[in-house]
Amino acid sequence: MKNSQKITKIHLTVNDEDIPAVIGIVSADPDYRLSLKLNKKLSISLKNIDPVEFQDEKGDKLAFSRFSDSLQAADSNFQLISTRSGKNFLLKKLRNIDFLLLLSNSAKDPEMIMSRLREIDSVTGVFNIEKKTLKDKNLKFLI
Repeated sequence: MKNSQKITKIHLTVNDEDIPAVIGIVSADPDYRLSLKLNKKLSISLKNIDPVEFQDEKGDKLAFSRFSDSLQAADSNFQLISTRSGKNFLLKKLRNIDFLLLLSNSAKDPEMIMSRLREIDSVTGVFNIEKKTLKDKNLKFLI
């Protein structure tokens, strides 16, 4: 008879410091053009990486473009994610937001970044999105 090993479950808790700051951006620019403007304004280097992909409740595959300032998204200080894919939305409650800018905790002051974003001519709105108010099933694909 084989020795059966006991399986130990480890529960990891996620606190507010693990969730990045989220800034909503309204802009008519396409994602690549906005990423170039953000690079110039914030002195960062956003590059196109693998999109955020998942299947919706109908089984359709959805892909939302994503730009990051590092090759590994987990190491990134900044991530720009499109919230629209055709007629579909990443976060249904934020239909009026075109892009999400995720800032890691090691990033600069979010208020200063928001004020710089407002200086970009094609950006018509910048919003600080409270992490606690975001309750969407697709949020798990961002964090």
